Order: sequence, then C-alpha cells, then structure tokens
Amino acid sequence: MAGAGRAYPLGAHRVDGDTSFSVWSRTAAGLELLLFDDVDDAQPARVIPLDRRRNRTANYWHVSVPNIAPGQLYAWRVSDTSNVLLDPYGVAVAVPKAYGRMAGTLPQRDSRAAMKSVVADLQSYDWERDVPLGRPFARTVIYELHVRGFTAHPSSGLAPGLAGTYAGLTAKVPYLRSLGITAVELMPVLAFDPQDAPPGLVNYWGYSPVSFFAPHAAYASCGDPLGALDEFRDMVKALHRAGIEVILDVVFNHTAEGPADGPTFCWRGLDADTYYILDSADPARYLDVTGCGNTINANNSVVRRMIIDALHHWVDQMHVDGFRFDLASAMTRDQRGMPMADPPIIWAIESDPVLAGTKVIAEAWDVAGLYQLGSFVGERWREWNGKFRDDVRRFSRGDRGTVALLPNRLLGSPDLFGSRPTEVEHSINFVACHDGFTLNDLVSYARKHNEANLADNQDGAADDYSTNCGVEGPSDAPSIERLRTRLVKNMLGITLIAMGVPMIVMGDEVRRTQLGNNNPYCQDNEISWFDWSLTDRYADIRRFVEKLIDVRLELDMTQVMHGLPLREFLTRSLVEFHGVRLHQPDWSEGSQMLALTVRSVIGTRMVHAILNSSEECVEFELPPVAAPELPWRRVADTALDPPDDIADLASAQPLTGSTYPVGARSVVLLCADLHGVS
Repeated sequence: MAGAGRAYPLGAHRVDGDTSFSVWSRTAAGLELLLFDDVDDAQPARVIPLDRRRNRTANYWHVSVPNIAPGQLYAWRVSDTSNVLLDPYGVAVAVPKAYGRMAGTLPQRDSRAAMKSVVADLQSYDWERDVPLGRPFARTVIYELHVRGFTAHPSSGLAPGLAGTYAGLTAKVPYLRSLGITAVELMPVLAFDPQDAPPGLVNYWGYSPVSFFAPHAAYASCGDPLGALDEFRDMVKALHRAGIEVILDVVFNHTAEGPADGPTFCWRGLDADTYYILDSADPARYLDVTGCGNTINANNSVVRRMIIDALHHWVDQMHVDGFRFDLASAMTRDQRGMPMADPPIIWAIESDPVLAGTKVIAEAWDVAGLYQLGSFVGERWREWNGKFRDDVRRFSRGDRGTVALLPNRLLGSPDLFGSRPTEVEHSINFVACHDGFTLNDLVSYARKHNEANLADNQDGAADDYSTNCGVEGPSDAPSIERLRTRLVKNMLGITLIAMGVPMIVMGDEVRRTQLGNNNPYCQDNEISWFDWSLTDRYADIRRFVEKLIDVRLELDMTQVMHGLPLREFLTRSLVEFHGVRLHQPDWSEGSQMLALTVRSVIGTRMVHAILNSSEECVEFELPPVAAPELPWRRVADTALDPPDDIADLASAQPLTGSTYPVGARSVVLLCADLHGVS
C-alpha cells in the first residue's frame, strides 16, 4: 500500500526502506504516479492516484511506495489528461522502440511511444577515491567534442558496440592525453530528443533537452538507462586519471517542448506557467529568445532551485568539473522576458558552495539580441569570446583594419574584461567551435554548403570570415594544401599563445572537414564525425598542437603575470608592440603585421611573437636580450616545414643576429630564458 511520502527530496529516492516520489506542480488538479513493467508497455502496470490532502504539501505532490527496486520504470500523469510525463528530477530516462516526438500529446492513453523515468540507486557506484580535479583556469586547455561523433566513424578502430559511446570515448583517452589538453568540453549529454529536427534528419548536437538530471542513454554501449549512469561515470573516472577535467555543455535556456504546438514531455504538462516564460500578449504562446520554440523561466524560484539541484547532481554524483551554459544570456531574463540587472539564478550559481570549485562558462548572448560579452554578471564566470573568434579569423585571412584589434585579443581582451579581477583568465579564446566552420573549412570554403540540412542553404551563419585559398572545397594542388595547412597552424598558434583560456574543437588538430557545412546540428554521419585516418594524414598539425600546448603549459601565464591583474601588468611596460622595426607598430588600415614582446613580472623570461598575414616574407628586427649567452630561441614558425615548425623550450634553436625573416602568412614564437640574469 502506498504511503503519504514527503516533499523532500524531489525525484525518486529510497527513504526508510520505501521509495519516495515527489514532484512540484502548482496548477495540477490531481496527479497520478504510473508504474510500468516494460518501457514498451501500452499501459502502466499500476496507477497510484495522489490524494490532495494526504499526498500534497504546499505545491509538492508526493507518495511513498514499498517494494520498488532500481530499474523500476515510472512516469507522472496529471489527472484527466493523457500525457505521460517524465520526472523533472529523474536521473535516468528510458526510450521505447516506438518512441515518437508527438506521441506523448495524442489524446489516447497508449504509453508505448512515451519516454519513462527510471528509479536508480546512485550510491552503489565505486568511485575509487575519484574527485573533481580542480585545475585552475590559468593552466587549462579545453577540447570541445561530441561524445558520439568522436568515435562513431568506422576509422575509429573500435568495435561497433563501442563506437559512438561513453565507453568509446574512454577508449580514446590516451589520444586526448597525448594532445596535452587538460579538459574536455562535452557537447550536450543530458538526455535529449533526437527527433527534434526536420523530417528525415536527427537532432545530432543534442541542444534539445528532455531531462536536466539524466545522461543520454543512447550514448551508452549497453543501451540501458541505468548502465548509462555507470558508463558515464567510468568515462569521467578514466579522464580524471589522465589528468583531464570534464566540462558539460548544459542547456538551461529552452527544452524540447517547443513550440506552442510541440510535444509535451515533462515541464509543460506539470506547470507551463512556472517553467516557461509565456508571451504576455498571448499566454498560449511561449516567449522564444532561443530560436528553439520556448524559453525557460530560469529566475522563477522553483525553476532556479531545479537548475541548482541539477548542477549539484552532476558535481556530487557524476563528478564533473564544470559547465558551459548555452545561450546563458537567456537565463538573465525575468518572467516577462526582460533582462535583469542581478538575475537570481546567475548569482545563485556564482555563490553556491557546492559549485565553488567548478568551472562556470557563459555563452553570453541569446538569439533575441541580448549580447552581454564582457558584461555578464558575476566574478567567477568565464565567457566564450566571440570577438576573439571573429578578429583572429579576419586577420588570418588578411582583412584590412584587423591589426589594431590584435593587442586586445592576444592579451586577454582587456577591452572586454578590463574591470574583472581575473581578467587574463576571463576570456575563453577560440577560433572554431561546434557552431560554424571547422578550421579546415575556414581555409577551404568561401561560402557555406548546408544543402544536406534541407533548409535551402538558408540556415547557419551568413559569414564565417573564411577563405577558400583559390579553390572551393578539397584541392590536390600542393601549393594550396601548403597554404591551408599554414593558415590552420596560424590560427591554432594564435589561440594557444594568447592570454586567456584556449579552446580548440574536436578534429581541428588534424584538419577535420564538414564539407563546408557550418551548421551540422542534424547530421549524424560522416559530415560531423571525427575521421581517425586524418591523424596520420595530418600528423604534422597534430604534432604542432601537442608541442605548442606543452610550451604554453611550461611557460605558465600565472608566472608571467605573477598574480597581477592584466590592467596593472600592462601599465608596467612589460608588453611592447613592434612593427617590422622595433617600437614602431603599424596601426594603419592597410597593416598586416604585428610583433609584441612580453616580459614576465619576475624577470625570468621574455616571449616574442610575430604575426604576418601579408603575402610577403619580411625581415623583422628583434628586441635585444639581456645577455648573449641567453639568446632568443625559435619555438614555432609556421612557415617552416616539419619538424622545424615547432620545438619544445629545451630544444628550441638559438638564433643569431638582430633580425629574423618571417615568411608570408605565418606566425613566429620566440622565447628567451633569463634565469640567472640580474
């Protein structure tokens, strides 16, 4: 016999030998707990109606059920409706064979096509003393990847059952470790609706959540929702053992329940007015600042608590190290959709003690025009730097008027983050990410080629600041291939030497292509997957990345800055700008060259970078070093053939003379070790 249960904790939990179920709904006239024997069952095996007096406390509906074991399938149903609803706090989601995106909203009570929640025992997993790594941002290099796309390609060498899974990623941890990256940023792994895409296509990226607590079960090699919990945690544990943090790309700005005539999975069936921002002019419609049909009402107290509880779950139970918040600016809006000066959800994340050691990264804009790059609320938040992306792309292809933009981008973007207490680490620097062209396609296509998305090539960014180097698409011409490889190395080089937190995207270290598609959100195929044969074909670029990451971490910007805020660092004359001649930078519209020298605060090292986007080889004057026995050493020169294009600090070639020839369209990095010089 079912008992009264209790309001807390929300979700399904073992309490006093029974399982307590609790859910929040202010508008429901009544609720029923549905228990299923099989995910494909047409009807629940048991329906437990909740009594408003016995099973409701305030707006929390709760019930205690004996003899419930892990693996029990369940769902909620609002009385007098047919919708089979997921538990908003459910930690595992089962998907039936007959799943249909709109099936959950059909008038009949056939449950065969509806997702169900699964009871789980989270305490039985053996973490073997694993804990989140707590690596500082100053020593972080991020690698953005898609769990399925990373190993789904036939060239991955994995057994079919492992390809495209959490276990498949675990098998490739040695590759990630060899690159030297310190964190993976996983594109959405919270359970999502793969059918939220145009007919005939799938939602590959995963920005269409149906749960904020459950890992996507389709990424588990076992295909089982409870197995997905363990396989995800095995992956996290393996990455941690390799010294690699796990950052999740989380979507708290919209859900898969859009638009107004879309499906009902969970939140809208329980209390749409609480969980979503409704259009004040027409409450039957959802305000959409995300481009996905609805906007989560993140600053409502109930929704805010759910988001914080979800983040706690991923940190406490799944041991993740941080979060990247998709379209984070949407989370700063109030019930009417207006921007808030001090949004409660942002400050709640900022000040939460459970999250104090986690990384929090904002995509500081939404699609309704709210652009908060450099002004996102809070001190701990780092931000994806879209201006770094665009300015470096434009400079690299030789655009006029871009040299004057480089000082800010190379030095942590003080024009954006100058008021922050930790400015140099505030900027997440990237030139390519999942959204837009890959680095290879930035130098291979002058325009997007999104025809496979079935939207008449109208989707995706209109301008990626790309160049095809003379041929649209793949080319066998050696001269074009050499130029493309050099430009790819240039953009990787700038990203990895600039102050801030560098991020590269899966496959850019081996020139992965999407065939010119700059919006492959619906392409679960070789357009999006990592082709592992490229690791041999472009081994020189991979080696360039590995060595340069090693150099970056060995240089250690925390030692260069020595704890100084960036603004004070710049005022101490520890950074000097040059052109072809020393101390004569050319800031004119037509300039295509810049050099800069950075001296560490404690006087132990000098770094000199030269950037040339012109078509000419130019002889640059070099700054004098403190002593002849400690000369400039050439760490990187993208104009040179491998292996001379990159070296570690210990084996870098010493230079003689007061000038250095910088090849056309190339990047050079020099270093002088001043240890022992007074």
